[in-house]
Amino acid sequence: MSFFSSRWVPCPDHVEEAGDGLPAGFRAGAARAALKTPGVLDVGLLVSDAPQTVSAARFTRSGVLAAPVIVTRDHARVDALRVVVANSANANAATGEPGMAVAMRMQRDAGEAAGVDADQVAVASTGVIGVALDGDRVAAGIAQAADELRQDGDGDFNEAIMTTDAFPKRASLIVHLPSGDVRVSAQAKGAGMIEPAFATMLCFVQTDAALEPETADLLLGVCVKRSFDRISVDGQLSTNDTAILMCSGSSGVHVAPESDDERAFGLALDALLRMLALLIVRDGEGARRTGRVVVRGGDLADAERCARAIANSPLVKTALHGADPNWGRIAQSVGMAMAYAAPPALDIDIEGIAVCRDGAAVAYHAQALDAAAAGDEIEYVVGLGGEGAETEVFFSDLGHGYVTINAEYTT
Repeated sequence: MSFFSSRWVPCPDHVEEAGDGLPAGFRAGAARAALKTPGVLDVGLLVSDAPQTVSAARFTRSGVLAAPVIVTRDHARVDALRVVVANSANANAATGEPGMAVAMRMQRDAGEAAGVDADQVAVASTGVIGVALDGDRVAAGIAQAADELRQDGDGDFNEAIMTTDAFPKRASLIVHLPSGDVRVSAQAKGAGMIEPAFATMLCFVQTDAALEPETADLLLGVCVKRSFDRISVDGQLSTNDTAILMCSGSSGVHVAPESDDERAFGLALDALLRMLALLIVRDGEGARRTGRVVVRGGDLADAERCARAIANSPLVKTALHGADPNWGRIAQSVGMAMAYAAPPALDIDIEGIAVCRDGAAVAYHAQALDAAAAGDEIEYVVGLGGEGAETEVFFSDLGHGYVTINAEYTT
């Protein structure tokens, strides 16, 4: 199956899928540290062997930050990261000073294992909040993962960061730039506690292109805003969100600022992250269908509030799950988002079928609408009147599986 598997994110013409494997200069490995389930990969190590590696990072905007986020943000050179150490099964969040000590130890141990300074190591964790992380087991896992480092180790690394994910989310691409070909790969995880801001997700991107730190930071920031900032599964903001871009420069192709290379590389990175974001939504815990809401008109603040109200509405999400084209739930969400405002001249379309114009129902072919609502991807377009702004949010449905997974999560 093609990585670019959604009509909403086409593969750019200058990009081709390359199968497994990391770009030049990178190796990855994983280990079974028995952090939760024996025999499952749960500690991953990702290493750039290129001393000239530059990087960029983005983190959760939660008011409760996990220890690994604090360590990476405050105790690492986020523009020169060469190592990522990550674990699943335990978020190391709300764990106080002992949790900070474990995260700092992970940073030191991974640096020693990879032969780089500790301040060039990013730490990431995902899993249960409020439970102490066993530093000794993680340390043993790091040592084992270091012995497994190889250029085609991205699959094991991806498996090691998964929690409730039903399937892995990764890709390896060849990007044809004007100045030459480069490779870009990425590994991500996420299925629940997902809200645009940006998600309970980890995403690590590697490229053998050479970028300036400022260029890497700019491109990652723009692409995160158009991908992980645009998704919702359950409206819940995580304590651990981390996205990191690492550039080894080993291809010898330099992506100069404000160049055609930068534009082409940015388009590829944008498509890669948007597709990964969609896969997270598609994997929403117990999800059956994926929705996209586009809101046009009004000012940007109104459009954003309406899009997020629709995407996070339990009523809209359960209707999506049941293939019920109940557009009244969309209208209700808009009204809630714009309470105390003048009634908008509301238009609503579902899969291109007009169901509401100027705030009132219009005649439509019920069978055609029912058939459209039964697909895997459903698009809702909402007009608030006038030209105005435009925004989008991708979201999953909400069904019985979500309740089951989260009711039994810690047991």
